[in-house]
Amino acid sequence: MPNLKESKEETRRVFVLADTHNRLPEKVSEIAKGADEIWHLGDVCAGNILDELRAVASRVTVVRGNCDSNVDWPLVIDLVRGGLKFRLQHVPPDRPPVDVDIVLHGHTHVARHEKRGNVLFLNPGCVTRANQGAPPSVAWLEIADGKINWKLVSLR
Repeated sequence: MPNLKESKEETRRVFVLADTHNRLPEKVSEIAKGADEIWHLGDVCAGNILDELRAVASRVTVVRGNCDSNVDWPLVIDLVRGGLKFRLQHVPPDRPPVDVDIVLHGHTHVARHEKRGNVLFLNPGCVTRANQGAPPSVAWLEIADGKINWKLVSLR
């Protein structure tokens, strides 16, 4: 008898944030509940923020931003999830990299959802000091079967 189990992989929910700059409002931890993992895209500035995030999800990935002093945090991390190649870094690259599907970055303090060439650029915005009139924000990234769903969440 054939196995009737679905071949679709489970949806992975990733909570994405950047530019906390020493401050993690309690509201952010509340929003992050239910995350399979958390990606912090740099400018954490205070290591205890990662402890607070680990209390929400055991799998927390962080890249070093230009305001971070912890040299143990990498500048760039490449990950594969749901068959897609992700690059996490704080400062966005000038040109789309050829070896990834999606670049997630912080640094600009402005949310972004932009396709450049074959690469999708995503920025969750800034938790504490949004720029250019944008509200402070974070994002949810859902990954399943080689597709993503990106949802920005305003902190106002």
